[in-house]
Amino acid sequence: MKQYVVDAFADRVFEGNPAAVILLDRWPGEELMLSITRENNLPETAFAVPEEGGWRLRWFTPGGEINLCGHATLAAAYVISRFVDPGLEEMRFHTLSGLLTVSRQGELLEMDFPAYTLKPLEVPDQIADALGVRPREVWRARDLLCVFDRAEDVLEMNPDMEKLKGLKGALMQVTAPGTGEFDCVSRTFGPKMGLPEDPVCGSGHCHIIPYWAAKT
Repeated sequence: MKQYVVDAFADRVFEGNPAAVILLDRWPGEELMLSITRENNLPETAFAVPEEGGWRLRWFTPGGEINLCGHATLAAAYVISRFVDPGLEEMRFHTLSGLLTVSRQGELLEMDFPAYTLKPLEVPDQIADALGVRPREVWRARDLLCVFDRAEDVLEMNPDMEKLKGLKGALMQVTAPGTGEFDCVSRTFGPKMGLPEDPVCGSGHCHIIPYWAAKT
């Protein structure tokens, strides 16, 4: 068993979103994988086992297994393309969310990820109370997505983590229009997963990007 720690979504160490990547010949028990994940205490630990046509990939948070994770997928692709098969141009991962691919684009890696279909919800007082500020819109797919008018509402938000645990959805995504060079700002809260805040959530952007893309 080999383990690597990769800072994804960054061009230098100690930035971005860290993920542990463990390459295996066969699957260990789920309790062992969860114990390893909790000891790592990172947003996600990815476990990968080679199989015909690619790799089987699973992701665990300290709170349990999840069905989609962007930064740990990117981290796994980086490890495989650098340390296992340096000449590999495309990595194929069989996951709980279907087939995911990561391809080499020069010095970069490009992920092909799904876009969630968002359903609009009313804005309940329970959400406003948990976040400390009332969103303009609320949408739901795997996660809740709350949209605000001002970037400051998102950047200065200090939600009540215990109250967030009582809301529907796996994670809480919050977003607002960006300022300057940025199209939008966003944050991800995941107390149900044992993670108060995710530094950069790839699967969260499977909610955020479709929302903003529909506005352009």
